[in-house]
Amino acid sequence: LQLCVVDLRGADARFTWELDGAKPPLELIMPMTLANPVITPVPGTPETRYEEGCLSFPGIRGDVLRPDAIRVAFQDERGVAHQLACDGLFARCIQHEADHLNGVLFIERMEKKVRAGIDDAVKALAKETKAAGRK
Repeated sequence: LQLCVVDLRGADARFTWELDGAKPPLELIMPMTLANPVITPVPGTPETRYEEGCLSFPGIRGDVLRPDAIRVAFQDERGVAHQLACDGLFARCIQHEADHLNGVLFIERMEKKVRAGIDDAVKALAKETKAAGRK
């Protein structure tokens, strides 16, 4: 079982979505629980570069290239199957969270040049985290 939650209620909704063939208000579908998400990029969709951050890496941000539009098959928290099509920030958030489910961190998706720019901050965070674990 893989499970993630996405909540974009406070986001500037410059993205589109269609859930099971309808466009319910964002407030009705958020937070969205996705169990066992299967993501498929929409054919012909360009990849876009956008700055991402992560709660696992406080204060660390960098550009990540991802498909801008996706389709997602998933189950909700009650086990009901759904189909979601979305783009922009909505698609990016789902891809980011699904990466976590698959053991991939956003820093691993960065181009080498971008990653090199944050390596010192990542090393400092790792050192700080290890030291906190010893207390």
